[in-house]
Amino acid sequence: MSLRPARGTPWWIALTWAPALIVPRLPFRLVLTAAAAATTSFFRDPERRPAGPGLVAAADGKIREVVQREDGRWFVSTYLALYNVHVSRMPCDATVLEQDHIEGDHRLAFADDAHTNERMEWLLDTAYGKLEMTQFSGAAARRIIPYVGPGAVLRRGDRIGLIRFGSRVDLLLPVGLVPTVREGQRVRGAQDVVAVAETAEPTR
Repeated sequence: MSLRPARGTPWWIALTWAPALIVPRLPFRLVLTAAAAATTSFFRDPERRPAGPGLVAAADGKIREVVQREDGRWFVSTYLALYNVHVSRMPCDATVLEQDHIEGDHRLAFADDAHTNERMEWLLDTAYGKLEMTQFSGAAARRIIPYVGPGAVLRRGDRIGLIRFGSRVDLLLPVGLVPTVREGQRVRGAQDVVAVAETAEPTR
């Protein structure tokens, strides 16, 4: 695992280690060290490789919803707990057509009304068709930091942004793609496959 911090890691993370270094009593030092390590680990950015063909997960976390819309498109939503990696990844080769930051609430990311939260909406041009992706902030996540913008040409698994502290990522798949995951399943971004072409081998 790479020990490098994710892009967008705040500078004050280094300061969380200061109390652990200066407190003289060992029990308190151990507690403070554990707290600093936990905070630092939130911003970890491990290297990943896709486990197979198809669309890979855009984020680490737990699949909270898999449902087919009336227009035939499948919707896949992933909830990220505080302990998950929070660097978002590109599910497949794509060009960013649109990217919109929308102000909103900061409700719990797994709540039914979390769709009103602050979010970053992406429209992506892929070999499968138009793919819609949305990064949501949560009750603790207060900032979404994109690494790329409209016009960017990306490969499957590329890093596209960071959501600070607890969040959610939704995918609305193009017609012809079907999910390979189920609700309650845990996935790793840029590694686990979440969707494949229904009738043909994916080209990307």
